[in-house]
Amino acid sequence: MNYVYVLKSTIDNELYIGSTNDLKRRLREHNTGKSFSTSWRGPFELIYYEAYKNLKDAREREKALKLRGNSRKHLINRISRSL
Repeated sequence: MNYVYVLKSTIDNELYIGSTNDLKRRLREHNTGKSFSTSWRGPFELIYYEAYKNLKDAREREKALKLRGNSRKHLINRISRSL
């Protein structure tokens, strides 16, 4: 299974969007500083994820959430109570 996930930094309350094939391992990497892009912002809380059978589908969804304002805006609206 492949996942697109949203993390929330407990330091600055900013969101991070990523994708992986092992969600538990990836969250552990973010929280232990092993991910370069987030090493200074942790620890993180997992607030949302989507599961995909196909890697390409997951990567396309991640890209859409990162680059398309409307996709991100719709997701944020959907999970606003979790933020």
